[in-house]
Amino acid sequence: MKKEKTSLLRNGTVQSLMASLLCILLGLLIGYIALLLINPSGAGEAIVTIVKNFMTYSRSTAQLKYLGNTLVKTAPLLMCSLSVLFAYKVGLFNIGAAGQYVVGAGASLYCALAWGLPWYVCMLAAVAAGAVLGAVSGILKAYRNVNEVISCIMLNWISLYLVNTILTRVKEPTSPYTQNISSVNPGALLPSLGLGSLFSNNQYVTIAIPLSVLLAVGVWVLLDKTKLGYELKATGCNKFAARYCGMAEKRNLILTMAISGGLAALGAAMLFLTGFEQWQCTQSAVPAMGFNGIAAAFLGCLHPIGAVLSSLFIQHITNGGAYVDKTMYSAQISDFISAIIIYLCSFVLFFKYILNQRLDRRDEKRARRKTDDGKGGQTK
Repeated sequence: MKKEKTSLLRNGTVQSLMASLLCILLGLLIGYIALLLINPSGAGEAIVTIVKNFMTYSRSTAQLKYLGNTLVKTAPLLMCSLSVLFAYKVGLFNIGAAGQYVVGAGASLYCALAWGLPWYVCMLAAVAAGAVLGAVSGILKAYRNVNEVISCIMLNWISLYLVNTILTRVKEPTSPYTQNISSVNPGALLPSLGLGSLFSNNQYVTIAIPLSVLLAVGVWVLLDKTKLGYELKATGCNKFAARYCGMAEKRNLILTMAISGGLAALGAAMLFLTGFEQWQCTQSAVPAMGFNGIAAAFLGCLHPIGAVLSSLFIQHITNGGAYVDKTMYSAQISDFISAIIIYLCSFVLFFKYILNQRLDRRDEKRARRKTDDGKGGQTK
């Protein structure tokens, strides 16, 4: 029984899960300490409110409605998370998920509002735009060895101002926001297929939620169960060895960034084609969704299924910050706690090292005891 317990603790997945849970608990603890320093009288209630989120409502109908809102924003966060981890598994750091998310929003909204296209065409346009942008960084990496982090950061800002300029053609005349899809082109809204009725007739709950989970499973299958996934990961580990084995390493790098960009852009379409948000054509900052995807990917231990849970958790506490008493604390306190959890994720390998070190010491002591007991029995 002890051997089974020890082997379980040495399992990489179990260690990653334990490390992630430790990060979450420490993040909440540090957040609680920060709340105490700001205003100790309401710290306990505030941290509970952040964790409870939609459960702060007493009526079940309201709870279901706002749970639906959390899930609506979890879908694009999950797609950005998948975008980051897909590239990372192939040895690339796609910090450009934010820019790819932006062009996905621009392509889907312009197709919906300017050209009146149906939702599935708008989604395909978003994927194509994100894939092209990602492929640009992939081409620079493959043929000129330009670091993908640098090229992605530059493209983030180019994408933002380009999309702002294009979407001014379809914005409301009296506000900086794009037109409402439901009034201009209802056919561009993602279908609900009855899912909205499960969340107190929440009109924003659409097929985007189950589709994002299915795509997470698809990414897992592609990376771990297919020849293409093996080639992509092999190229990321050592492109020279991959070339020696007959793999097209340049093609694999470009393909990886294209797929990664398409996933992030699809996330934007999953949000904006619900009508839940409108694009602000005067914004001067890249949306945080792409950067939050980095957090969700690492908190989920860089596993597609783990990313589903981590994305839901991060969006859960982020939305929970909206219910904090504004007279005592800022709503951004939940972002602060998320940031602490994300920072602690960088210590996951350290936590694993400490755990393995303790397990080694325990096994060594047991081995010594068995040796000593054996010697004692021989002496008798």
